[in-house]
Amino acid sequence: MLTVYKTFEDGFRQINDMQEGCWVALTDPSATELLEVSERFTIDIDDLRAPLDEEERPRIEIEEDYTLIIVDVPSLEERNEKDRYATMPLAIIIARDAIITICLEETSVLKGFMDGRVRDFYTFKKTRFILQILYRNATVFLQHLRIIDRRSEEIEKKLHISTKNRELIELLELEKSLVYFSTSLRANEVVLEKLLRSKSIKQYPEDTELLEDVIIENKQAIEMANIYSNILSGTMDAFASVISNNLNIVMKFLASVTIALSIPSMISGFFGMNVNGIPAAQNPNGFLIVTVASFVITGIVAFLLAKKDLF
Repeated sequence: MLTVYKTFEDGFRQINDMQEGCWVALTDPSATELLEVSERFTIDIDDLRAPLDEEERPRIEIEEDYTLIIVDVPSLEERNEKDRYATMPLAIIIARDAIITICLEETSVLKGFMDGRVRDFYTFKKTRFILQILYRNATVFLQHLRIIDRRSEEIEKKLHISTKNRELIELLELEKSLVYFSTSLRANEVVLEKLLRSKSIKQYPEDTELLEDVIIENKQAIEMANIYSNILSGTMDAFASVISNNLNIVMKFLASVTIALSIPSMISGFFGMNVNGIPAAQNPNGFLIVTVASFVITGIVAFLLAKKDLF
């Protein structure tokens, strides 16, 4: 899908054609749309296709007519009816008279710009627009990290009483998401450092502070991802032992119940033998005597097991 936006004197709105000072947003574009943009802005078609590869690494490439910036952005996907977090490439191309963004799917990083909810945003201020996208990206990473942290706390509460592996598998998925985030944030950090030193992108004094804020936010996201990953890893190890211990307690209880209930079965088996000399065989109250004796012995065994904390 190809959409074009531009900031005018009366505000920001979507337009139909690619004009000077516009923003061209490509979301899962077709080959025809890529070719159209390539010809209009003299951009290598391979550079336009690059962010459509999920494994594409973040980088900066400076060409004669444009500059290509690729960063990783967080994405939300559904697996096994559960929300899972991953990352995907987002390309920002600075052409001579426009800004072009390319992504495999719609992302919340750009959604705020498309809806006009970002303050001091102008499509013709290319450097500031790039920094605003990168700042928004770091902010979205931080938001998803906080959601992952809350989700892990909810799962931990369930693990206190669980003997199943479902919660541990969910924690493993969260840990994988943190690994993806941490790797992508570190790659983005390299891009930001190159951007800070790059002379191909014109930097204005008023944008210097914004770039520093972007770098700080990205570093904070890296630290949070590492902290949450370490905590989650330790939690998984601890609760794997807890689940094993809970299972041992259940098995111990069932074994104790089996031992206690085997007493009446054993006594009834002895007195059910068709041989002479069985005690109380001629007594009219023999059944009652044997039954009471069985329950008494069972109660004594159960008491002894409970005293040894086996019940």
